[in-house]
Amino acid sequence: MTQNIAAVDWLVICLYGIGLLALAWWLSRSQNGREDYYVGGRNLGAWPVGLSIMATQCSTNSILGAPAFVAFSAGGGLVWLQYELAVPLAMIVLMLFVMPMFRHLRLVSVYAYLERRFDLATRLTLSASFQLLRAFATAVTVYSIALVIELITGLGFTASVMLLGAFTIIYDVLGGIRGVIYSDVIQLLILVGMLVLVATLLVQEAGGLPAIWQQFDSERRQIVDFTHHGLGDGHTFAFWPMLLGGLFLYVSYYGCDQSQVQRQLSTRDIDTTNNALLINGLLRFPLVALYCFVGVGIAVYATAHPDFVHSLPKHHSSPQYNLAVPLYMINALPAGLVGLSLVALFAAAMSSLDSVLNSLSATTMEDFVRRFSPRHWSDRRELVYSRGITAIWGVITLSLAFYVGDIAPTVIEAINKIGSLANGPILAVFALGLLTRRTVGWHAISGLLLGVSSNALLWLYLPQVSWLWWNVIGFAVCFVTGVVLARLIAGEGATDRYTQEGLIRHYLATQAKHNWYRRSAWLLVWSCLLLLIMLVV
Repeated sequence: MTQNIAAVDWLVICLYGIGLLALAWWLSRSQNGREDYYVGGRNLGAWPVGLSIMATQCSTNSILGAPAFVAFSAGGGLVWLQYELAVPLAMIVLMLFVMPMFRHLRLVSVYAYLERRFDLATRLTLSASFQLLRAFATAVTVYSIALVIELITGLGFTASVMLLGAFTIIYDVLGGIRGVIYSDVIQLLILVGMLVLVATLLVQEAGGLPAIWQQFDSERRQIVDFTHHGLGDGHTFAFWPMLLGGLFLYVSYYGCDQSQVQRQLSTRDIDTTNNALLINGLLRFPLVALYCFVGVGIAVYATAHPDFVHSLPKHHSSPQYNLAVPLYMINALPAGLVGLSLVALFAAAMSSLDSVLNSLSATTMEDFVRRFSPRHWSDRRELVYSRGITAIWGVITLSLAFYVGDIAPTVIEAINKIGSLANGPILAVFALGLLTRRTVGWHAISGLLLGVSSNALLWLYLPQVSWLWWNVIGFAVCFVTGVVLARLIAGEGATDRYTQEGLIRHYLATQAKHNWYRRSAWLLVWSCLLLLIMLVV
């Protein structure tokens, strides 16, 4: 399909790439050390951080996977929107209890808290787990966008991976967290503009909004499914697993995952962090609804044009539904806009890849390199090492992209399956630190291993149990294991300052007492947002 790429399309892509590299170079001049590189000097505003968080969530995995899920996936449809009901609940937990604690400790790596509360082994275990799982999940992102590049340009898969990865690595190495955040904002604006354009074209093709809704499969119109529970009935996307599983997943992702927490730690104060989370929460649902609506349009278009599905590239004799949106773009858009549509898809991939590479570098530097270094380095040398580690992680994630093609029918399911395997147990380790006093490091690690193992067994031997429940089940297994071991086998605990008795009471007494009324207001805001979303649904 290379005939659809005109010279003006390549010009648009090149100008976009040059612009991002210039921005990264300009930002690199103000970096003086690792804190500038990883947390932006802790002086970033709410809007860029909030939009950056949202851009990472709405990556290529979503832009390709969600429409494919809505339009084609077995058991799919608009039930995906149930997932969004968990976001306001997760934000309440984060605003009231999690982020104030982490901001108080002035962390760079969120896993440094675990050493203070438990021990070094717990910190290293969670940090290494994050690095392994996040690198593998990021490889899915690289895989999905490389398929698009291959489809449109005619380049082979290997060349497509190199094209995307090399470009992203360069501007990530140069720009640091500020480059990640500001480029994410630009990329999000381009992406939203292209989604609106594609949705408009699909509506016009179908004959208007009422017509497109009537032509959409009635079984896929269902948004809320209260009739199933997902605990062995074979219905993965019922209401309760998506609400409760989503709640545990989002609290873990936004509160315990370095790729998200790092940006929240880059703001100037806790109120700015809360505002960033509020911005993300308020704007996230309309964006998710937009790309799900694109899935509705693609389904109607495929029904009216039977050759469309047959023209999709095949994988093991099955159409690659993840490529439906880009295939429609290159067929429906004129020259110039095809290039802009490619930029939008590149932007979606880069907004995830750049932030993950920076966070992988941060955890490696903070939790391993600096932690075990016998000598003190200058700020300049730390900056050089940080950039080098970012480049190394870029090479690793690109290499993994060649092995992640068969995890799930759509890329959005694949990325969430990988996360659900460990998100619940990881959240439970932090919960044991914050909510218990007698639990020590090896209790928490034992619970983590048992929780992940339980989810792995469910994946292998009980596939009829919704993988969304893994987030809840893994959390429960890990937390209960830690509490029971603490009751049965006493261990030497952490210093009182970092136990639930010490740290939480100290923080609430000296730092946050005057903020409870404000926090109550946040709770009301998010309750109203939850009610609004439910009414819209």
